[in-house]
Amino acid sequence: MERVTLRIPKQQIDEVEQMVETGEFPNRSEAIRSAVRDMLSEQDGERDERGRNRSWAKV
Repeated sequence: MERVTLRIPKQQIDEVEQMVETGEFPNRSEAIRSAVRDMLSEQDGERDERGRNRSWAKV
């Protein structure tokens, strides 16, 4: 696994921390990994009839 540094607004981090505190995720990293997996899965389902992505690109 690679380490990634990113900036996220405090309000969003507070919401992620709340999910960790309630046991929805074991830690912030897993919560963010889950969000990225969901985003990539959703993006895979949003291809047009020619197989092109209709939303943002994978990087």
